[in-house]
Amino acid sequence: MIKVGDMLPAITLMEYIDTPTEGCSLGPNPVPVQQAAAGKTIALLALPGAFTPTCSAKHLPGYVEKAAEFKAAGVDEIWCLSVNDAFVMDAWGREQNVQGKVRMLADGDAEFAKATGLTLDLTGKGLGLRSNRYSMLVRDGKVLTLNVEGPGKFEVSDADTLLAQAKSLKG
Repeated sequence: MIKVGDMLPAITLMEYIDTPTEGCSLGPNPVPVQQAAAGKTIALLALPGAFTPTCSAKHLPGYVEKAAEFKAAGVDEIWCLSVNDAFVMDAWGREQNVQGKVRMLADGDAEFAKATGLTLDLTGKGLGLRSNRYSMLVRDGKVLTLNVEGPGKFEVSDADTLLAQAKSLKG
């Protein structure tokens, strides 16, 4: 399992872009993790799936509500990862009104989850291999803090916990 001090894996995630810009076409676009994290402090939250009850009611909304506080604590971007496709992540982001506060990144084949060792096997429930619920602070691609939830829990990966860690690291 990934741990504090490790670098993020060299995986490419996908992000839906609904307004084309220079270098980004309309639709799903690749996000090379190490390149996207270079030179930045990232608050990363991962969850088993978009539109799930705890993730929709508590986990993601906390990060959206505290986005300005994360910025003030020195966090450049907030990333939300889930084992879903880019279209689902975009739809969920719209429903949650992330409006540029949180990047909704798709780990469609669970490659990031597998590479970090943070998988949750829900095949018995018909959901396949998913991501554990966790949060981490990453600076320049290096993991500074890691908060992994136990099965069925929501105690340490919330926005308040990660924000307190970001503030303590800022100095």
